[in-house]
Amino acid sequence: MRRIVGLGLRREFLQDVLQQTPAVDFWELAPENWLDRGYEATYQLDRIREQYPISCHGLSLSIGSPDPLDEKFVLRVKEFLDRFKIERYSEHLSYCSAQGHLYDLLPIPFSEDAADYVAGRVRRVQELIERPLVLENVSYYTPAATDISELEFINRVLDKSDCELLLDVNNVFVNSVNHNYDPHEFIRGLPTERITYGHIAGHFEEAPDLLIDTHGADIRQEVFDLMNYAYQQHGEFPMLLERDFNVPPLATLLQEVNAVKAVAAKA
Repeated sequence: MRRIVGLGLRREFLQDVLQQTPAVDFWELAPENWLDRGYEATYQLDRIREQYPISCHGLSLSIGSPDPLDEKFVLRVKEFLDRFKIERYSEHLSYCSAQGHLYDLLPIPFSEDAADYVAGRVRRVQELIERPLVLENVSYYTPAATDISELEFINRVLDKSDCELLLDVNNVFVNSVNHNYDPHEFIRGLPTERITYGHIAGHFEEAPDLLIDTHGADIRQEVFDLMNYAYQQHGEFPMLLERDFNVPPLATLLQEVNAVKAVAAKA
């Protein structure tokens, strides 16, 4: 079976993608980086869309925010998804605004009330975009509350909102080290039927018990091993290589894409 592995689309190598049509199964982009960029950006994205599937991974939905849901923004995202025929729209199970943009992804309290609150907002987003919302498990460094576990919180949101899951394997590994839990048990506890696709990335080791989710380094073998474990538990699903900092040339990233495919083949 051919392993489906995508890559985050970045401006650093956009022209290479347009000129070379590299062997990538799909591209992922942040809609916020493309909205209102004018004719040239529309033309570039149309050219890419003719050759590849595209997924959107948002940055500013702020699904757990105490602020009212920005429905005007959600409808702009829907217009973008419809214009470029993009079916998959994912976001972070976190928040990044509270009476103003906070420019960071902050953890939602792990509680029943918070799960109910978030699920209601997710259902409204899905009504507006007319497609499932895919939520990503996020890395965090200090939990806001722990009335229930992170895993219980994620599962409650998924169940109550009937949305889908983006399984970020690196985030599971980072959190397991930072918060001292078993990443395999966490992976086993996720609902197979909700997993739409996955993310994998590198991180920075600040200390043996403190990892920072940077997306700025090569993937560690421990994270590859956890990806394989996720495939063993839940079957294969598309995987996306994230690289947001210290971005190397496209040719180097394509080598890592191939490495992801090779490791997945061992699952």
